Amino acid sequence: MLPSRFEYHRPATLDEALQALASLEDAKVLAGGQSLIPVMKLRFAAPANLVDINLIPGLDGIEDDGGGLRLGALVRHNQIAVSSTVAARSSLLASAAPQIADPLVRNLGSVGGSLAHADPAGDWGSVMLAAGASVVLRRSSGEREVAMREFLVDIFTTALEPDELLTAVKVPVPGGKSGGAYLKLERKVGDFATVGVAVQVEMSDGTIGRAGIGLTGVGTKNIEAVDAQGSLAGAEPTEEAFAEAGRLAAAASSPVSDVRGSAEYKRHMVEVFVRRGLARAIESARA
Repeated sequence: MLPSRFEYHRPATLDEALQALASLEDAKVLAGGQSLIPVMKLRFAAPANLVDINLIPGLDGIEDDGGGLRLGALVRHNQIAVSSTVAARSSLLASAAPQIADPLVRNLGSVGGSLAHADPAGDWGSVMLAAGASVVLRRSSGEREVAMREFLVDIFTTALEPDELLTAVKVPVPGGKSGGAYLKLERKVGDFATVGVAVQVEMSDGTIGRAGIGLTGVGTKNIEAVDAQGSLAGAEPTEEAFAEAGRLAAAASSPVSDVRGSAEYKRHMVEVFVRRGLARAIESARA
């Protein structure tokens, strides 16, 4: 199918884009287009106005400010995959980026667009939950920073207001010994995740100081496994601790049975991936 008719806008500056979002009715932002264009072709979305932000300078950079990473909204998935800065500062992001969809989507799709789309089968939402990330939302009157756990509201629903633009993602970089991993089960390359698990750990005197766990494809939004994270705080990095965290993470999930597998199977894979992810993250932290 072809999309419904729409007016196309291509602002050259951030101010122009924000003015367009403030003045236009029923507007959608076009970044990489890898999520928006397919749903428009299927007419699941039919915006009256499309605001293309790809000409706006300054939204496609990866910056390290010492305390964390700042990813511009237009940073492509593949930029993260090949970034030496990301590789040096976040093993979790470096692990996840090469697993996003397929090469075509990785070259065109953007991290900001993916997060704003809020598909519960999207990988970045879980990764950013595990990393304790936040997003910067800008409107003509100013900007605000929203934690990822508050930004992701429900299926395809975020805290983003119609006149706001997601301009950046802020990812804190843990100090000391830390590690992360993203594990993803998919039927074929480029398919949506049957189950995905993002894990990040920070070590403190041989024990786990902080753990972050995000779940993909097993709920109406990406899930932060809060109880599983809490069970690991101050714990020795043992198989028993990993197994308990896996059990709690599986309990926090709410998958549905579909062509990719039964709910029971997906819940079991959450448990397995949490155990494996924690083991890999600890290994990375100790390296």
